[in-house]
Parts: sequence; C-alpha cells; structure tokens
Amino acid sequence: MTAPRPADPPSEDLSRLAVLHGVATSYSPSPDRSVAASATAVTLTLAALGVDASTPGAVRAALAAREGELGERLLPPTVVGWSGSPPVALAALPGGTRLRIDTEQGESRASADGLPPGVHRLTATTPDGRTATAHLIIAPPRLPAPAGRSYGLLVQLYSLLSRRSWGMGDLGDLAELAGWAGRSLGAGFVQVNPLHAAVPGTPTDPSPYRPSSRRFPDPVHLRIEDIPEAAYVEDPERLRALLERSGRLREAVLRQGALIDRDAVWELKREALELLGEVPLGPGRRAAYCDFLAGQGQALEDHATWCALAEVHGSDWHRWPTGLRDPRSAETTRARKGLMDRVDFWSRLAWLTDTQLTAAQRAGREAGMPVGIVHDLAVGVHPGGADAWAQQEYFAAGMSVGAPPDAFNARGQDWGLPPWRPDRLAESGYAPFRDLLRALFRYAGALRIDHVMGLFRLWWVPQGHPPTEGTYVRYDAEAMLAVLVLEASRAGALVIGEDLGTVEPGVREALRVRGVLGTSVLWFERDWDGDGRPLPPDGWRADCLATATTHDLPSTAARLTGEHVELRDSLGLLTRPLEEERAEAAADAGEWLSLLSRLGLLHGTGGGGDASSEEAEIQAVHRFLLRTPARMVGVWLPDGVGDRRPQNLPGTWDQYPNWRLPIADAQGRPVTLEDLAASPRLRALMEVLRGDGHEAGDGGS
Repeated sequence: MTAPRPADPPSEDLSRLAVLHGVATSYSPSPDRSVAASATAVTLTLAALGVDASTPGAVRAALAAREGELGERLLPPTVVGWSGSPPVALAALPGGTRLRIDTEQGESRASADGLPPGVHRLTATTPDGRTATAHLIIAPPRLPAPAGRSYGLLVQLYSLLSRRSWGMGDLGDLAELAGWAGRSLGAGFVQVNPLHAAVPGTPTDPSPYRPSSRRFPDPVHLRIEDIPEAAYVEDPERLRALLERSGRLREAVLRQGALIDRDAVWELKREALELLGEVPLGPGRRAAYCDFLAGQGQALEDHATWCALAEVHGSDWHRWPTGLRDPRSAETTRARKGLMDRVDFWSRLAWLTDTQLTAAQRAGREAGMPVGIVHDLAVGVHPGGADAWAQQEYFAAGMSVGAPPDAFNARGQDWGLPPWRPDRLAESGYAPFRDLLRALFRYAGALRIDHVMGLFRLWWVPQGHPPTEGTYVRYDAEAMLAVLVLEASRAGALVIGEDLGTVEPGVREALRVRGVLGTSVLWFERDWDGDGRPLPPDGWRADCLATATTHDLPSTAARLTGEHVELRDSLGLLTRPLEEERAEAAADAGEWLSLLSRLGLLHGTGGGGDASSEEAEIQAVHRFLLRTPARMVGVWLPDGVGDRRPQNLPGTWDQYPNWRLPIADAQGRPVTLEDLAASPRLRALMEVLRGDGHEAGDGGS
C-alpha cells in the first residue's frame, strides 16, 4: 500500500494544541509505521471542537488559553471513581479542600469514601476560596463474569420470517425463537442486529447500522396481531385486507425469490398502526403508556416531534425551514403543538415497540435462558435523523466517523456518522451516553457494542475530504467505561465489545479489566506473533463471545468451500488474480480443517447417523469453539441450515442485496422459523453444542 503523505504536517504549536484537546497528529496503520496527520485535518477537527486554529496567531492564542484553563482548573468536568477506590482526581486537590457530594440517592456527604454507585454532584472548595463543581461517576470496579458457559444463536431479525411475518422477521418471531431455542435447544441467548429506528423515506436505507435514532427502536419490527388494540379496530375488514396483503409479501420472499422489502412492509404496518391508533386504550394500558411517557421524558418528545416534522418536511432536518432546525426554538414548539396528534402517534409506537421488545426478553428468560436477548448498539446515527437533530450540541458539526487507511483499504473509510464531541459529553456528565444505555438495557440481557474501540478514540473525517484526510480524536475511556459498567450492572446485563480488526494497544486489556467481553471469530484467530498458524483452543481468551462467522463475513459453508471467493469475483471485488485468491482461501480452510482433524473433532453428527462432509466440518468447527475457554459460544443461525450467502458484503452498495436476504438452505431456498424448528441439520448442530458440553472450555488439544 502506498502511504498517504500529507504535504502540510502540523506545526509544533498546532501539534501541542491538538494534543491538549485529544486530537492526534499521527496514526499507525501498522505497528512499525507512523503517518502524520495533515495540518488541514487537525485544524478542521479542532474547529469542530470549537477551537480556532486557522492561523498561526489563532493557534498561539488558543494554546495559551487552553494551557491557562488546564493550569487553573481544580477539577475536570467529570470525575470518575470505582467502588472501593477513591477518585484519582481528588488527590490532586490542594490540601484542606472541602468536599460536598450530593448523591444520586439524595444524600449530602463530605467525603468520597464509601459512595454508592451512581452519578453524583461534586463541589470542591479550596482554603483560598476557589470553588469547582463536577459530575462524579462512581461505578462498580467490573461487571461480573457470566454465570457459567452458555451457547446461543446469532441472527439478523429481518431475515427470520415465520408463517406469520409481514414480509420480514418481527418481534413476535424473536419471542418465538427465544422461547423455542431456550426450551428445545438449551440455548442461553439470541443475538440480533441493531433494532434502532431507521430514517424514514423511500427507499429506506436497509442497513441497521445507520439509524435515525439509537435511543428508540423501529416500529417496523412490531407484530401487529400481538398489539391488544388489534382486536377492537372499528374496521376489522380493513385490517383483514392488510393481513392478506402482508401474506402476499411474505410469500413473495419465501416462495418467489423476492428480496425483503422493508418499505413495503412498513407501508402496510403503518396503515395498520393508524387503524389501531384510533382504538382508545383501556385504563390499565393508558396508565402504562403514561408511565412510559413520563419515564422517557424529553428524549421521547424530541424523537416523536422529529418523526412528526419529517412527515411534513422530509427526513433530513438540515433541509427543514430554519426555525425548525433547532429543537428548542419557538417555531418548533408551535409546530409540535400543531402536530400533537402525530407526536402522540409516534410516541405510542415507541411504547408498543418497547413493550414487545420487553416481551421477547421475558420469553427468553422464561424459557431458561440465563442471558436472553443480546441487542446490538450501532456506532452512530444518520446525520439527518432524529438523534442528530435532538442532540445537536453533542455532535461534532461537519465531521463523520470512519477508519484510516490500512493494509486492507488504502483509501480509508467514511461511514457518514457524526461523532459525539468528547468535551460536551464530559461537561454533561455523559448524560446522552447514560440515557442511551439505560434505554437499551430496559429489554436487553446483554449488549453488543459495535466497534467498541470507539469508547477510546474515533477517526474523524472532515466533510468534503477523503478519509485519508482524517485524524483520531480521543475520548475519556475511563469515563465511558464507568458509565457502561454502571448502567450494565444496574440492569444485571452483560456487555460484549466488537473488537475485531485493528485495535489500539491496551484497549482489549482495559475492557477485560472492567468485565467487558470481547469478540473472537475463528478465521481470525491465528498466532500472529508467531508462525501465523491457527490458534489452538488453549490459546484463545476466555473473556469473549466466540463464533465461526458474523453478519459481515461469509457463512461457514461458503468459507469451507471457497464460494465466497467466487461471489466476490463475480462482483468485481477481487484485487488479485482469481486463482491466487482461490489458492489462499483453500490454504486457509485447509489449515483449519487439518487442525480440527488432529484434535479429533471431525466425526458424525450429534444427532446420530452420518453427516455430509460439509455438515461434519461445520459441526467440527463448533466443537472446536467449545474446546476454547470462551465464556459464550455463538452459532450463526444460517450456518445451521447450510446458507451460502452473507447478509452483508462490505465494499458493495447496489451490486449485492445487503440486509435484504431471508435465511436460506444450502440450495438457496428460504427457510422459515417453523422450518428451522423442524430442521434435522440445525438440531444436529445444536446437539453438538449440548452433547459435547462436557469438553467445553477444557482447552484441550
């Protein structure tokens, strides 16, 4: 790869200023290389943080101001402490400083010793009369480890259609899957894709990783028939007609080879929900709805207001009338009052979706799952969506998140997601992050955090510039982790960090210390510091979710046969000759199969009888995962029926039907939830995990 070489590296003063604001002036695409960030990238990033560095004079003035501010500051905006250990920041206060701590529980204390977990208010007064206030976050030192070994299923919910789905998988299907998997398969969890609210409009971006809001779920996932008001609509014939149309959508996907059409599904569900919205809530339901409104407060009002305004003005708030671009303006207040019926409609949908999400988690726990549903937190939100509108003060204007150039992508990546400003987060006591986590933990037994490295730093790309013209911005990882551990511990939930790819030194260790599990994918687990061969089971880490594949990778069947290379070749994605790619893929699979054979893991199905060689190899892969010490083992649900196609093929946009494929068998025939429950192949694979449990985690070789 040819390294990008900025023509204008930062000056010494600009570099010092950048460091004081957490802005990197270089990055390392590999351990032995360092590349300087351009002065343009650093200057624009500082500007997004409210720092003028446009001229040498402005840099000197900003540098003097920052050094003066840090020199005079008694406390940072947010102070972090871990239960049992005094906050380090307090040790730097002058001798004789008096403390007053107003706790979250309503008490007032003069010492930080023995504080309960929570977000408290700290006031420090020095002997010379100087006073400073700060948010004080006290968190348990770590999350408890999972109670025993568990295995479970990984699935993209939209891809899991049942005979009752309206053209895509829904929360009724999720509850059914959790209940069946817990009771019949002994599964401990079901992990799903992000179910965040999407940006409305046609066509809707099908990717679940670029939502309008991460705080509120998407009502497209609702099971209409499970909403109690469905039994009392004034026009049941109209609802019955919608059910018939939904059946045609479902059959088109399952029987006619159609792709999942989210927009068509939402059109039908929205019409049904309008019908249900005309049904008065009973007293108990009304009380529950009012409790939800009160509990969600301003955040829900903002979200529902954005949805109502988007119906009138379009889904990008940057293009709305000027007064409506500010959620706190008088114009927005007047518009909200005029659209109160629609604001209530969208608020009610958020409540209904929250209710069904909670029911799905309850179904899993009642079926014996120790974890239940594992939800997925996307890296960020769409710049034109509800969260970016409602929380403008927390987002860095003119910036988006991405990745720097590396050995796999010389051009870097721009994900089009605006980053949170670390300074504003700290000033607020990390309120947006706390509120987001609290909302998700309402119905999650565990939370997977996509690109968990973003708790430490993110690659910021100035708008209008290529990703190569970006730079890293650092976040207060201790504070971010303290908030994460605090909210997860309150919910009694696990946290799984997606820490694949290039990971900054020290990140995995910091996560492990706090009880955050990592993610280990079989094909990437090699002895990279040694001979590069597949890592034997006893070389794997214990604090992780171990899987054979993910939604962004080839299915296990495709990986073992090399079909993923043929797919990428057919789409023109290969950067090397086809034969070279085939040979490398075959060698990779061959090394793993050789290890599986040496370990004695290649044999018949767990359900009795002979397996095909492919099935036997997939079962062997999962026997291997059980041999590792990993605390959680995940089975990609499509692997259970021999699906060949990835759900998402990175590097493609319209060349491949990303996020729109139903689960299918080895012949490409869509498989329903009912088919899965009756599948001998899936049951045999799951019996491997259940039947071979005696060897799970023994690290044998």
